[in-house]
Order: sequence, then structure tokens, then C-alpha cells
Amino acid sequence: MAGRKPARMYRQIKQQSYTRREYMGGVPNNRITQYEMGYKKGDFPIEMQLIAETSNAIRHTALEAARIACNRTIQKKAGSQGYFMKVHVYPHEVIRENKMATGAGADRISSGMRNAFGKAVGTAARVRKGQVIMTLKVGRANFKEAKIALWKAGIRIPNAFRIEVVRGEAIN
Repeated sequence: MAGRKPARMYRQIKQQSYTRREYMGGVPNNRITQYEMGYKKGDFPIEMQLIAETSNAIRHTALEAARIACNRTIQKKAGSQGYFMKVHVYPHEVIRENKMATGAGADRISSGMRNAFGKAVGTAARVRKGQVIMTLKVGRANFKEAKIALWKAGIRIPNAFRIEVVRGEAIN
């Protein structure tokens, strides 16, 4: 088979949630810097949501990339006072990885699957089918740009997604 299979190591929810940070040492910090952006007090007529179509886990780095993409796109068009965006999911789930030694002589050094609990390498948000990931509120003049901004955010997360207009009428 030509090409490489996509890495789906952290997408599936396989086990019980692993979130109690007080019992584990060395959990990397959350990459998401802000959960609410734009003008919080504004009354915007159109509200759109990015909704997950499948249940799985979204890593904190993917959420931050989606947030940045959406924020930059809408801020260029609407300005800092012309929108309000909120990320609804929080990465509670701690992801572990059993790092294996590779290369020449690795078979003598590596312990294989013995004591394979793994070290914490990051965090992820568990998302259910139909759950809202992100909300974006804008004025009527910025409808098309808001739709593009949410689409740019959606392609950065591993889930299948849909964009839904919750309030206000859709303008083609």
C-alpha cells in the first residue's frame, strides 16, 4: 500500500477517563490560552456553532490551532469589536504514551510492553456526537466570513463536523 496510514492513536475513546492530575506528576500544560475572544458585551444578531459529528477525543494542540484559525480569519474582517467567539470544550483527559526506543541496539535497551503504563504527553477533550465545540456570534455584514472562519477551525480538528446557524437567518 502506497502512503502512510493516518495516526489515530489518540482519537478513539477506549478506556475510562484519566483526569485526576493530583495523582500524576508531569502533565504538560494546556495550550489553549483563551476560551472567549472578541467583544463579550456585544449583541450580535447571528450565532453559529461548530458541532461534532462523531464521538472522539480532540487534543489540546488541535483545539488551539482551531481557535487561532477561526479568530484570525474573523478578526481580519470584523475587527476586534465585531464578533464574539467561545470555545466550549476543555481538555481534561490526560494522554499517556509508552515511548519505545528505536534504532540500532534498541532491542537490548527497550523493555517492550513490561510496565507499559506510559508518561503523560498531553491532554484531550472528549467530545460526544452532536456536542458544540465552538460558538461564533457576528453581525449580518460578516456572515460569510464567519462561516469561512468556522470551516477553517473545523478542518483543524480530527472530528467530522457541521456548521449550524442557531440564531439569525442564513445569508448566502
